[in-house]
Amino acid sequence: MDVSRSPWRSLKYRSMRWWSVANFVSNAGTWMQLTVQNLLVLQITGSAAATGLSMSVQAAPALLMSLVGGAAVDRWPRKLTAAVSQALLGAIAFTTAVLVACGGLNLTVLMALAAVTGVIATVDGPACALLGNDLVPPEDVPSAIGVGSLVHSAGRLAGAALGGVTVAFLGTAAAYAANGVSFLFVASVIPFLRPAYGAVRQAAPARRGAKTAGQDAAADMTVRQGLMFFMRRPRLVALAGVTGISAVFGRNYTLTLAVLVTGPLAGGAGSFGTVSTVLAVGGIIGAVLGARLRRPSVRLVGMLAAAGALLQVVAGFSPSFAVLLVLVLPMAVVESVSDTAGKTVLQTDPPAHLRGRVLGVWGSVSTAWGLAGPPALGLLMELAGARGALVSGGLIIAGAIGAGFVLRGRRNVTVPVLVRKGDVAVAPAAALSTAA
Repeated sequence: MDVSRSPWRSLKYRSMRWWSVANFVSNAGTWMQLTVQNLLVLQITGSAAATGLSMSVQAAPALLMSLVGGAAVDRWPRKLTAAVSQALLGAIAFTTAVLVACGGLNLTVLMALAAVTGVIATVDGPACALLGNDLVPPEDVPSAIGVGSLVHSAGRLAGAALGGVTVAFLGTAAAYAANGVSFLFVASVIPFLRPAYGAVRQAAPARRGAKTAGQDAAADMTVRQGLMFFMRRPRLVALAGVTGISAVFGRNYTLTLAVLVTGPLAGGAGSFGTVSTVLAVGGIIGAVLGARLRRPSVRLVGMLAAAGALLQVVAGFSPSFAVLLVLVLPMAVVESVSDTAGKTVLQTDPPAHLRGRVLGVWGSVSTAWGLAGPPALGLLMELAGARGALVSGGLIIAGAIGAGFVLRGRRNVTVPVLVRKGDVAVAPAAALSTAA
């Protein structure tokens, strides 16, 4: 096997191996808690609406404060920031466990804890993502992201299974306590992590009052700088556009395929469970393939998103459940590879001193389309049905991406103009352009 393209090449670094183990433990704990969290809200309130509200309260800070959280990640030492945020999340989990065990948890306290969790997550998310990338050289970042996706999937499966067992034998409080332990484990591992040779190091913030020639960019840690960099970087704007339209009109397969399977294809809950399993398997395969990438581009992300959209269109015409299953696997694979490529571009394109703020912008944008996607898709299904939503959504995605490629191609075309220099006609050199 070519080691330079192995999906596991990031694991040859000792610190990355430890970080992967820590992430698995943390993901398992988080999904153990999430498995019982909705049940806990229902037990306290007896209201399904309250369950949805608790999720929204936890997600709202990402929409409003991700920019500030990203700036904090750029300003503060990465390892310290990640360790402190993990410890704080662990403290919240332990607090919730104690309140559940003592019967002192009510809706108001639960919402407050959810909001605080969401605020901390605006710092913890980009800090932990960039910390993992800081451990390996730039060419191995796709492998690190792919391994992270695999760890996330494995942790989700393990956490969901352990959550059910824990609640059955030890109660809801134990699941929160276990999640608290998982956060503390991660916080205890972080101080011992060391970057590999060639890894990009975080720029050290300038001391207060220090002056450098031209005010060095690393000393400028304003939120506005990160936002302006993102908006003026065509490839990042294009990446946001491709990912956003795909998130709104596709990818919500737990919604569209559930309606398709149980409706037009006359399947049951078991049939959709099979589809969910195939989606999970495809996601794992895609993460492995994505980890083989070395320098993915926005063009690749767009091509994969368009391919996934066309597969979605074909899936909308599936005459039987068996045909749908054949299509679901490549849909999941393409989506997973596209996600890995997009994350790699997002986390490596900006200068090191701006990456936290760029991820902060991304957090706000992705939360917005994450909240807008399900209602928009639900309305589309009301108007066109499950098949119509899959077909029209796929065509919208593919058409928008195709139009983007065409417009970009026309923008980059340079028409040579003949100019006279003495008696000799010469054509000026074509203008340089930045590839996406």
